[in-house]
Amino acid sequence: MNSGSIIKKMKYTFRKAKISEISQIWMILQQAINRRKEDGSNQWQDGYPNPEVIKKDIENRIGFVLLVEETVIGYSAVLINNEPAYAKIDGNWLTNGDFVVFHRVAISESHLGIGLAKKLMQFIEEFAFKNKIFSIKADTNFDNIAMINIFEKSGYTYCGEVYFRGSPRKAYEKVLDKSV
Repeated sequence: MNSGSIIKKMKYTFRKAKISEISQIWMILQQAINRRKEDGSNQWQDGYPNPEVIKKDIENRIGFVLLVEETVIGYSAVLINNEPAYAKIDGNWLTNGDFVVFHRVAISESHLGIGLAKKLMQFIEEFAFKNKIFSIKADTNFDNIAMINIFEKSGYTYCGEVYFRGSPRKAYEKVLDKSV
């Protein structure tokens, strides 16, 4: 059975995270932090993200979870027009209007390899459509090859570099088809 058929058989939902889910989310993020380290990436190796970041995401109503049935299996922060670092890019964004941005994408270790990061990104696209926004922007470390590959396979365009906490990051944008 291929990963596409596994995803189709399961019922996935994407919703705002709850404070009561911080420990589950943190466990998933810790797994992702360890994967980044094992992959030789410097991303997330400096104490960020951490449980306080997750708590702030949830309190600010920007923390979202991916669930299969009732089990939290993924996490991302999703914001609208709220990424000051994106105002200065070494390169050019494809658009200059409203945008959705996502950060801290992580999938549970027990659900890897079946395309759930791409599924989570599809839910983010639906979120953008519901808010009548047709641009999604995101970034990742230069050494996060897994995320770079997901961006490229998901129709994102490399736009240049942005800087977070003094480090350059690869910036991507996807312009959504308004006619869909």
